[in-house]
Amino acid sequence: MASAVDTDRRSLLLRERSIDLRNRQLLVANVVGTEQEQDLTKPANCNGFGRIHHFRRTTNEGWPPNPLPIDPACRALAKQTTDLLHVQVFQVAVCNFACWYCYVPRSLLNASESNASWMTAADLVSLYLDEPSRPSVIDLSGGQPDLIPEWIPWMMRELRNRGLEDSVYLWSDDNLSTDFFWRFLKDEDIQLVASFRNYGKVCCFKGFNAESFEFNTGAAGKLFRRQFELVRRYFDLDIDLYGYATFTAPSADRLRDDMRRFMDDLQAIHNNFPLRVVPLEIRPFSPMGSRLKTEHQRAMDNQHRAIEFWQEELALRFSAAERDRMITEVPLT
Repeated sequence: MASAVDTDRRSLLLRERSIDLRNRQLLVANVVGTEQEQDLTKPANCNGFGRIHHFRRTTNEGWPPNPLPIDPACRALAKQTTDLLHVQVFQVAVCNFACWYCYVPRSLLNASESNASWMTAADLVSLYLDEPSRPSVIDLSGGQPDLIPEWIPWMMRELRNRGLEDSVYLWSDDNLSTDFFWRFLKDEDIQLVASFRNYGKVCCFKGFNAESFEFNTGAAGKLFRRQFELVRRYFDLDIDLYGYATFTAPSADRLRDDMRRFMDDLQAIHNNFPLRVVPLEIRPFSPMGSRLKTEHQRAMDNQHRAIEFWQEELALRFSAAERDRMITEVPLT
């Protein structure tokens, strides 16, 4: 494969191009007229800067149900859990990885103002409130939201100022690539994120070993270990923390052994953490079309073998009762 990019350098460059600290603005993607718009089941909203995503618990045969962010949101908002959750999504227009399976086109990930605009948290919340039938969950996505970690406390303060702190649940994802959360946020911002009741964070593991990580992201395989270091730091903040994992891999060799080591690493964070990690099946989306090659199809085939070993490892390490717990009831204390 091509030489891995310098992720740390690229991350700083993208951050500089997508945040205006003086005006508390960030570059937010507009999906209208892009490849991503073709995959939307409902038209883009919020003047094109938002979209409604339908999070479904049900998955394809062989894959575990996906309770994220359904169960955390329903618990926080004191609502009965459901199998389908409508969520308001906003996307930052940058990402420091080049995941071949990403459903977002490259044009919405490179800090280009041709498909994005400078927005404040107040702008986004106003657009959200202008929607006639808006969900009670907001997802800060991308791209990689944590290239602009200020976005999260900015949104929290704006929700609080509008009297929405108790009625709106905030969710964000993180590809575990940088320490920007600690490098750029002030202590009071970190404390706000850690203490905000209606907030949950999902950390995305882009592979189960260094080889699959590099294949999936285009970043150097040595950064695979960084994912676990960053999750440990988030864990220490007592944030309501969850995980996604993708198992696409260029090779099916050593799958069982590598999956065992991957779960060992998750349990080194906390013994129960694997029960808060949801493997995601990778399926084709429109923006992937021009990127898909033979090796990518092989990787999608390999993920179905990998998930079998994941399930086997879970069964070896946890009782049926433990595996059947709601994800929000898995203790991390």
